[in-house]
Amino acid sequence: MVRLLLVLAPWLGLAALAFPLKGEAFRTLVADSYKEVPGAPSFLPWLERAYAQAFGESLDRALKRQRAQGDPLETARWAFALVKRLLPRFSLEEGYEFAYAALEGKRQCLLQGVLVQGLLQEAGFPAGVYMVWKNPEGRESNLGHAVAVLRLKGRDYLVDPSEPEPFARHQGLFLVTKEGYRFAEPLFGPDGGIRAYRVGGGLLAPDQVAPLPYAFVRSQFYYYRGEQAKGGLWARRKTPEGLARSEAMFRQALALDPKNPLARYALGLLLVREGRPEGKGYLREAYALYQAYGHVPQGPREALGLK
Repeated sequence: MVRLLLVLAPWLGLAALAFPLKGEAFRTLVADSYKEVPGAPSFLPWLERAYAQAFGESLDRALKRQRAQGDPLETARWAFALVKRLLPRFSLEEGYEFAYAALEGKRQCLLQGVLVQGLLQEAGFPAGVYMVWKNPEGRESNLGHAVAVLRLKGRDYLVDPSEPEPFARHQGLFLVTKEGYRFAEPLFGPDGGIRAYRVGGGLLAPDQVAPLPYAFVRSQFYYYRGEQAKGGLWARRKTPEGLARSEAMFRQALALDPKNPLARYALGLLLVREGRPEGKGYLREAYALYQAYGHVPQGPREALGLK
């Protein structure tokens, strides 16, 4: 898996390839969250206690059993059930913070996707995260959802605790090819596994694409902090403090991954709405990124007065 990703995207670097549950990269995502919400129970010890109480065995023992059984699809079902059981409250407003997972059992799509891929990787199976731009019914969004992906030879499986069953069939995904970020449309086999991706005018096999890099995933957490800021960009009642927080979080998202089109679009939109002239430049740059990646959502088009 590491060799494949390095071939596809050598600019990622080894540290960006994987973030298993107990690895340093995963701990960094948690630490980012706890800077924003201090005082919550430590995430991994909380997860271990909650798992033991809910399932009657230690999380370490469960992971060892999943690893020994060697059935990746069964492990994906197990991780799906774990998230549903331990994090029963879906919250767009706070569920992206690991701190609120431990405090109140909250989850949101990015957090649950990262947690599922972390469990899968900890159990020894290759996994990652995609963003979703077209749901199972074909409704489009501006990268409005995140999902874990289990990578098997010749097949990818989307694992999504937002759905009633583990293996979702989202119709549009944002992922990595050898050309970089791309909007893709998966082609599913009868068992729910993805057998190919339509990217631009051609088809790519699963081993010709890769999950989103760690830099993008970390960047996306900061995007959500800006999106959900109280009094921020999309709040009904905006405040100077809220707008300042949205701006700071969007800028941090771009510092972590300058190629994140959603963060660049949101920052441009905020600056334009505040009457700041540099906003149009960010919007044009975001539009160019979306265009290069193969799809421009409605919001960025409308922000520039385009159909």
